[in-house]
Amino acid sequence: MARRQILSLSERESLLALPDDELTLTRMAYFSEHDLALISAHRKPASRFGFAVLLCYLKNIGFAPDKKIPPSGALLKHIASRLKLTGDLWPAYLSGRDTTRREHLTELYRYLGVKAFTGKIQQDCITHLLSMATRTDKGILLAEELLVWLRQNNVIIPAIDVVERTCAEAMAGGDKIVFQTLNAPLTPAHRDALDRLLESSDNQSSRLTWLLQPPGKINGKNVLQHLDRLSSIESLALPEGIDRTIHQNRLLKLAREGRKMSSRDLTRLSAARRHAILVCVLEEARATLTDEVIELHERMLNSLFSKAKRTQAERLQQTGKLIQSKLRQYIDVGQALSDARDSGSDPWLAIENILPWPEFVASLEETRHLARKNNFDPLHIITEKYSTLRKYAPRMLSALQLVATPAAQPLADALVVIKDMYRKQSRKVPATAPLEFVPESWRRVVITPAGIDRQYYEFCALSELKGALRSGDIWVKGSRRYKNFDDYLIPEKDFDKLTPALPLPVSADYNEYINSRMTLLQSRLEEVNAMAALGELPDVEISDKGVKVSPLDNCVPAQVSPLAELVYSMLPRPKITEILDEVNSWTTFTRHFSHIKNDITRPDTRLLLTTILADGINLGLTKMAEACPGSTKSSLEDIQAWYIRDETYSAALAELVNAQGKRPLAAFWGDGTTSSSDGQNFRTGSSGRYAGQVNPKYGQEPGRQFYTHISDQYSPFYTCIISRVRDSTHVLDGLLYHESDLEIREHYTDTAGFTDHVFALMHLLGFAFCPRIRDLHDKKLFIKGKADQYPALQSLISTTSLNLKEIEIHWREVLRLATSIKQGTVTASLMLKKLASYPKQNGLAKALREIGRIERTLFMLDWFRDPALRRRVQAGLNKGEARNALARAVFLHRLGEIRDRKPENQSYRASGLTLLTAAISLWNTVYMERAVDVLKRKGLKINEQLLSHLSPLGWEHINLTGDYIWKSNRIPASGKFRRLRPAKVERSKNNLNVQ
Repeated sequence: MARRQILSLSERESLLALPDDELTLTRMAYFSEHDLALISAHRKPASRFGFAVLLCYLKNIGFAPDKKIPPSGALLKHIASRLKLTGDLWPAYLSGRDTTRREHLTELYRYLGVKAFTGKIQQDCITHLLSMATRTDKGILLAEELLVWLRQNNVIIPAIDVVERTCAEAMAGGDKIVFQTLNAPLTPAHRDALDRLLESSDNQSSRLTWLLQPPGKINGKNVLQHLDRLSSIESLALPEGIDRTIHQNRLLKLAREGRKMSSRDLTRLSAARRHAILVCVLEEARATLTDEVIELHERMLNSLFSKAKRTQAERLQQTGKLIQSKLRQYIDVGQALSDARDSGSDPWLAIENILPWPEFVASLEETRHLARKNNFDPLHIITEKYSTLRKYAPRMLSALQLVATPAAQPLADALVVIKDMYRKQSRKVPATAPLEFVPESWRRVVITPAGIDRQYYEFCALSELKGALRSGDIWVKGSRRYKNFDDYLIPEKDFDKLTPALPLPVSADYNEYINSRMTLLQSRLEEVNAMAALGELPDVEISDKGVKVSPLDNCVPAQVSPLAELVYSMLPRPKITEILDEVNSWTTFTRHFSHIKNDITRPDTRLLLTTILADGINLGLTKMAEACPGSTKSSLEDIQAWYIRDETYSAALAELVNAQGKRPLAAFWGDGTTSSSDGQNFRTGSSGRYAGQVNPKYGQEPGRQFYTHISDQYSPFYTCIISRVRDSTHVLDGLLYHESDLEIREHYTDTAGFTDHVFALMHLLGFAFCPRIRDLHDKKLFIKGKADQYPALQSLISTTSLNLKEIEIHWREVLRLATSIKQGTVTASLMLKKLASYPKQNGLAKALREIGRIERTLFMLDWFRDPALRRRVQAGLNKGEARNALARAVFLHRLGEIRDRKPENQSYRASGLTLLTAAISLWNTVYMERAVDVLKRKGLKINEQLLSHLSPLGWEHINLTGDYIWKSNRIPASGKFRRLRPAKVERSKNNLNVQ
């Protein structure tokens, strides 16, 4: 029997724990007439009571209470009350004969029809769990499934040690099946090739290490290197579909495990395990490389077009003086001709008086050259970089297995023509080559009097391929980000089963849904129209020119600033290491950083906190090892390799968010149902510069954006890294995929955080979406019917009416998409990217746009009529901006630049920074509470409304720099806190207007 530990101490305790809510305990203590008759057959009160407790446990939970662990006191009281018994009877029952208890259990087994857990039943349990064990290696999931099976089959649940051993045996069997499944189709040649990937020399790393390198600088050479890596994996000729022989969860887990292991570590494994892991690593790498090649191509095109624009602008600037000279010259010529006509004099002589005729002819030729289209349109000079594209495009098109939808078939046919031209080394595009895919803006350069221009044809096709891949009109076999659109969604047959009870807050019936929304829209339009006609919209003016919303007045009381200054002056002056240590002593958030191979193993707490701190303050492991006595670079790298992952960071962050939500002071800031999100740009430098992208919103320097969600209680609960895309793409991810106990109902963003598609999906998924729209005066209201129904709003109503028919036609597809996102089949951000890239004629995108227009119109009407909504949005966004200021201060090393090359390390930087700011917020909240209590005890009368304006995001009292030393003796004992600094109450009374 395996002795593998698969459950943590907290999981063991919670697995068989009794519920503690009053309603459930009352139901558990209910006994039927037959139950009461059976209980009454026992004479002594202690005997009846003990028998009833055993019955209650066996009937409701599935096992008898342990003699060494007393049952829930609340449950015992309920049972005693039900039986009309008094006194502490359970100890009396336990002090009786063991034979009596065994006889009671035997009698109850017969009465309830249950059987004991035997060796044969244990084997049946293992057999039942094997299927699940091939899909997951999480012990708690197996244990929960085991308890369900035991209860369904009327088997008494054994001791927790037996439960864990049974699940461990099933898990070992599941591992064996997974390894056998992956090894079965491999030939001896495959196994030899896999082992050769691990070979290395003193001067050269292993082939596997080379295969897993991230993309470098964006140029043709690195695209070719990535194509070499992809080709190298293809050359192994692994059996087709081997990645689909096991569950994706196990494949991804084994792939992550393999990527973390060195070649030397992998060689020490058994052959079956080693080859299985290598197969998973290579299959995952194949998908990653495919996606990265496409992304490199996209960034190459973006770079080439950006360079063309810059070149065109530079050339225009260089010829600017000459153009000005020519303009002045032709003004003089034109004026001379005009004067000659008025006076009847010789016009040719008038021109020659300005400049000699030969110079005039030469000037015409110079002007003709200046006026060429390629001087003003960057598209005309893009082919100057054709050699860059030609360097990698043939191999890229050969490597990618492209599949087109009917809408993109002309483009796919064009790519086949281009591939054929590459293969035949043809110089001329066939006259029969497809041209339907060529947009109007390209036609004048692609189609010339001499025929189809090859260079422009290729550029156009590869540029259109970028958009088609984004939208899903063309998809790539073996890709994760660019696969068939339908494959992202929940299967049709599974959706049909869910349709009667969809996990969405909207009706599945289209007519019921649309009638309710149109009724609400009409009601809101009538209300706002009436208010506008009477001039009663608060701080809103509507005229023929549009709408003007006056800025909000500052509603923060003057006493808030002196109160905040007083409270912060009382806080201790800790080092950042002391904050992390103390917050961990309150929450034990470090317990969530489990080993990638074993959920039970935990790292050294000091080394783990040091690694987290290195991420959060952007110091890096090398410098942190130098600044933190007792740690080495290798020890910190081991922690990062085996314990630091996105999911462990996310679970630890949720622990801090939940702790913040329980603080009394946090209740003054909000109830945890509203939130805001915003992106924060960090420049990329050194080797990380090539991983960054230019986002015009933040200037021309490459960078990465940390997109963070923060609750109304000042706790950041989700973060991700984005670049170049609109913030709106990731708004829903944070609301759907955080792990905290927050139940967000209303969410705020700035202008970059909204599109009509986001409005639609937010509504379909049950969130109230409230963006602060900067150019509100340019946005229109959409209605069904004529605008003259609402004369006071007529200037704001779009001339385009709502297209409800589009929603009706695609209602099922809309619901399937929303359900897929809700259930986590696909992420909201990926779908929003594809929807945004869809051509305008796509039905699903148009239907979602129409739903979004309805919801945006309702929101705008609420914005006009409700100043409280405007204040909530402003307050929520202010909290996000305050959090960004704290993050900028904390992320202080390396000039605040991201210098990591690998995307996963960049992600760790974002997660570490978010965790650190959450810890600071929680620590500040706890000590601010204590400071306020001290002030109240000293007789300072504080208006509690002022507390809602305090913020726990200050950092001036925290030492963020210097040596990072962990001292156990600096952590207050359990239940104790650091001493506050003396309160200057008398000095602050005047500022606070209190006595």
